[in-house]
Amino acid sequence: MEPQWRPVSYPLSPSFIFLLVATSYTWLIPVASPQRIPTDPQAAPEYAHSIRLDGDIILGGLFPVHARGDRGTPCGELKKEKGIHRLEAMMFAIDLINKDPELLPNITLGARILDTCSRDTYALEQSLTFVQALIERDGSDVRCANGDPPIFTKPDKIVGVIGAAASSVSIMVANILRLFKIPQISYASTAPELSDNTRYDFFSRVVPPDSYQAQAMMDIVTAMEWNYVSTLASEGNYGESGVEAFIQISRETGGVCIAQSLKIPREPRPGEFDKIIRRLLETSNARAIIMFANEDDIRRVLDAAKRNNQTGHFLWVGSDSWGSKISPVIGQERVAEGAITILPKRASVDAFDRYFRSRSLSNNRRNVWFAEFWEENFNCKLGMHGKRPGSLKKCTGLEKVGRDSSYEQEGKVQFVMDAVYAMAHALHRMHRELCYGYPGLCPRMANNIDGKELLNHIRAVNFNGSAGTPVVFNENGDAPGRYDIFQYQITNRSTAEYRVIGSWTNKLHLKVEAMRWRMGDPSFPASVCSLPCRTGERKKVVKGVPCCWHCERCEGYHFQASEFTCELCPYEKRPDANRTGCTPIPIIKLEWHSPWAIVPVFIAMLGIIATSFVIVTFVRYNDTPIVRASGREMSYVLLTGIFLCYAITFLMIATPDVGVCSLRRIFLGLGMCFSYAALLTKTNRIHRIFEQGKKSVTAPRFISPASQLVITFSLISVQLLGVFVWFAVDPPHTVVDYGEQRTQDPMAARGVLKCDISDLSLICSLGYSILLMVTCTVYAIKTRGVPETFNEAKPIGFTMYTTCIIWLAFIPIFFGTSQSAERMYIQTTTLTISLSLSASVSLGMLYMPKVYIILFHPEQNVPKRKRSFKTLMLYKKTQLPVSTLIHPKGVLSGKGQDCGGQSHYSTRNSSLWILLCRLVRSYVGTGSGPPQTVSTKHEVVQNLLA
Repeated sequence: MEPQWRPVSYPLSPSFIFLLVATSYTWLIPVASPQRIPTDPQAAPEYAHSIRLDGDIILGGLFPVHARGDRGTPCGELKKEKGIHRLEAMMFAIDLINKDPELLPNITLGARILDTCSRDTYALEQSLTFVQALIERDGSDVRCANGDPPIFTKPDKIVGVIGAAASSVSIMVANILRLFKIPQISYASTAPELSDNTRYDFFSRVVPPDSYQAQAMMDIVTAMEWNYVSTLASEGNYGESGVEAFIQISRETGGVCIAQSLKIPREPRPGEFDKIIRRLLETSNARAIIMFANEDDIRRVLDAAKRNNQTGHFLWVGSDSWGSKISPVIGQERVAEGAITILPKRASVDAFDRYFRSRSLSNNRRNVWFAEFWEENFNCKLGMHGKRPGSLKKCTGLEKVGRDSSYEQEGKVQFVMDAVYAMAHALHRMHRELCYGYPGLCPRMANNIDGKELLNHIRAVNFNGSAGTPVVFNENGDAPGRYDIFQYQITNRSTAEYRVIGSWTNKLHLKVEAMRWRMGDPSFPASVCSLPCRTGERKKVVKGVPCCWHCERCEGYHFQASEFTCELCPYEKRPDANRTGCTPIPIIKLEWHSPWAIVPVFIAMLGIIATSFVIVTFVRYNDTPIVRASGREMSYVLLTGIFLCYAITFLMIATPDVGVCSLRRIFLGLGMCFSYAALLTKTNRIHRIFEQGKKSVTAPRFISPASQLVITFSLISVQLLGVFVWFAVDPPHTVVDYGEQRTQDPMAARGVLKCDISDLSLICSLGYSILLMVTCTVYAIKTRGVPETFNEAKPIGFTMYTTCIIWLAFIPIFFGTSQSAERMYIQTTTLTISLSLSASVSLGMLYMPKVYIILFHPEQNVPKRKRSFKTLMLYKKTQLPVSTLIHPKGVLSGKGQDCGGQSHYSTRNSSLWILLCRLVRSYVGTGSGPPQTVSTKHEVVQNLLA
């Protein structure tokens, strides 16, 4: 669009407009009378500043024929392209329409074209011409010199206006035209605020608004993956509204942050552009600069960047005011290299080129500014009244456009023609509706064309324009957004040119492969506040600047759940290698090949072999004195417990499942229970015998082998009962413990597959066996005074002492490693080795000496007879067996039984009584005196144990 200045806001109420028109009334009266046009060139004729074409329907036209004037003058120098080309395009379009038999047949279009002088206030004054016919004139107080009432020439009634170019002018004019319901179609105004259908309801345009342009620029920025940009706008409606639209879109869509938004003053002071460059460098990461600026400002910004040695740093994204123009980049090609610009999609109208090249002073008298254009274009002077001062050559009138001067069609010619055609198509639709079948204008259109109805027809048009593209309007009167995207490139031959790299029609189509950057680099340059975070890192956004962030790695068991958050993995999972998700934690168990398993398995295998060897030996020599004296039944029970203590090692290392877990519960404490129940029964028997011997000569109860077995299995049944209750309360099952090896490093974390046996359950399972062990130890201490050859009392004592030491060492090791990552290995190994050592102590101290005698000293495995000569003499003299002195069924009980020829290796009765029998024989046969008769059991026991 045309960059312009922001207009002053006037309260344009109907009363205000009426007063403004009234104050201009005296100026308007002569304007209305073409008969009064003076011929004096020094006079100020009405049509010196306007063009009038007769017709049945008159259209208004607003064009910037001249630039803004300086020092109080309203108009400045002539604009050849933006002024003359465009107004000629309107007249050319009207000529084509009037010649078209299909479009508005028998109806001639006329025109009233005015010069806005690129100034909004001047354009407002000029546009009052369009509403003259709609203002009622009161001539009652006006009389001619002869007293007759005045005769007013009725001004042309304008049904629609084509223009204006600058948005500020269109805004000002639209406020007046809407009051009189005159539709307006602009060919160049792109300010977004003109899309407000509540304020500018009679305004339409054939060019897309800057909101589309801003959207296209935003899509470009997004496609380039730039998220940190600065904006630069020329002061005025065009620049400021364009940047505002861009910023608004960035807020709505997100993803693009504005580092700085700078404004170029309308009247910049010296050094202003250098200051702008320095401010842009304050946010050096924001290399992309979004520019809504006029040509002069663009050129001066590029020049300042060059002076500050910033060639190649900034990435320029220019609006349609830059487009594909050469003037902003002349002499600054390297600074502008890579600039991306956009321009409404357009095409050159060849018919207009032929038309304009054929224009001359003789055939174009209807254009009141054409003579001035002629002088400007050919750099000559037309007579004494020429506009150009100085001693220039005189124009011949034979010059030819395009031959004697350069010519290039102005970019908005297509849109001017489309605007005229849109108005003509709307009138055609209206004529077909109101005057169907009527040649020419019917009374309904000739007398009054309703502007509101015409507006509805304008919004409904749909035709192919002069460039072959559809011309349509949306509900706000805006044309669809269609843009070509250019990039300013320097080729290998050091020639600079604009190349089309894409297009935008509601969606961006970018040819990435066609883009080139500095020195031919095809890679995309960056314009970001912060570099993207690596995988597994979250963005910690800087407060107030959503495009700037710090990257923080997701630590521990957290993974990157989104761009901005880390979340904790489920308990049974850990982050994957790049921390973008979670994977199951590997499940482990104690493997057979692990050193933690090899050692206890080796010990257990040796123990099982040794135990099996002892059992086989005892079975083979089952009836020998040593085996019989050891108590065969209790020995086999004890050896079974020892075997189970070794065997539990294999269950503790086996892969946990319901079956293995069930067997662990049963046999974990059962082996110890078998062992210590048997030993407790033995030590209790010895203790009871000696305690009973101190009190009476009556044998204690339940000392027979059968009784001992019943006692032992009763103790064992308590353990089994507890296990069965445990089964009922908490059925065995496996669990995966993820907390045992949940290390700080998730990669080292492991889940441990194990049976659901807590430390408390384990202690409870072993607690009963430990109680038996402690009780057995107490009895071992109590029977420590028994003669060393008496029924294994001392070996049992040593066994229990050693076993207590083993289990006292086990407790701190087992529970002290509960927090260790190697807990499973240490506790399992400690438990199995402790069980194996306990079994080994019992096996080594109680049975290895007997096996040694049985296998290597069979001569000692015979009955021992210790009969002395004196004993035999006593026996002969008294004819009383020694055993009758002490046996309950002997002298003291009145019944006698000979114990001669028996020894403690062969008796089926209590060993204690055998020992006493032997000792009595020794005692009474010492030869120290005559044979004596022992009369009381107390004296016997006391004398013998002394």
